[in-house]
Amino acid sequence: SSESNAYYGRPIRRLVCLTERVEDLVAEFNRRIVLGAVNESDADKMDSDDPDENRRYRSFKKLMEWCPSARNLLRSSAEHEILAFAYNKLNEGSDGARGDDSASLKCAVADWLMERTPTPNPTIHRQDKSGRGFYNDVTGGLLCPVDYDWSNPIVRASIRDYHPDFRITACSWPSFLYEDGCYDPQNPANGLFKGKLLVKAFKRVFTSPTSTYEEQPADSAACSVRKKNSAERRTRRDLRFALSSAGSWRIVDDEFNHQEFYDNIVDYLELPPSPEAAKDVDDLLLWWNQKVFGRKFVSDYRPQHANKMSVAMTLARR
Repeated sequence: SSESNAYYGRPIRRLVCLTERVEDLVAEFNRRIVLGAVNESDADKMDSDDPDENRRYRSFKKLMEWCPSARNLLRSSAEHEILAFAYNKLNEGSDGARGDDSASLKCAVADWLMERTPTPNPTIHRQDKSGRGFYNDVTGGLLCPVDYDWSNPIVRASIRDYHPDFRITACSWPSFLYEDGCYDPQNPANGLFKGKLLVKAFKRVFTSPTSTYEEQPADSAACSVRKKNSAERRTRRDLRFALSSAGSWRIVDDEFNHQEFYDNIVDYLELPPSPEAAKDVDDLLLWWNQKVFGRKFVSDYRPQHANKMSVAMTLARR
């Protein structure tokens, strides 16, 4: 039904993609079929020269994984008009979930920041975002690109005055992405994506509001962040929007392009250029799993290579 499609569309903005419509993701799959792919497995091997098309196809794969309703529609023999209506309902559900999450984080972020010592001045209001962003020293420091020194009054004034030497674009990582806001230009990946507010925002959206106040999560059976790194990167975009002074969601906020920001995170996590970089991503996801789900159930998200352990080696020699 249309209602169920709207419901099943809610994970799309959380786990699949930032802005793409369902019909556009399906169109990328169909484009590869037209080019000669016989099935999804063939389409997987057809890399494009256009990075956006490759990203779109990776999002299509996530859509098939996280949205069974879309998968069933694709494999059905429904008429075009019926499919278009169903896809539209999935889109409505996905955009509705984004709106709900943004509204929830808008209030939660204000509460978290106002709990700081010393208390931020001026006050960060729960409903009114006009005093956030670079107008406020606290939110401005969290949003400030790590390439600039927010503690320098000249830098702060230049950013607020839109000076061309201090532009705010997706070419720089915001400070809130880093553990304790510390950036080392000699080792730029150190502490990246380990900001405390990131973990709180992820828990708020994907576990429960009360879990944001747990320093150590209660150990429980885990659904791996490895499977949900889409959720993790979406949380970063949502947190940036919550810290900003923007009153409503838009892809481009002044000069900062949220789609580029999202794509940079996706590429970092999904396209490591070397085995060493891939290990860094694995270690980062392990860190996230332990922060969110606890340490007892590590086997859920990093299984042992049992075939290389002593029992398997002993049995193999019998």
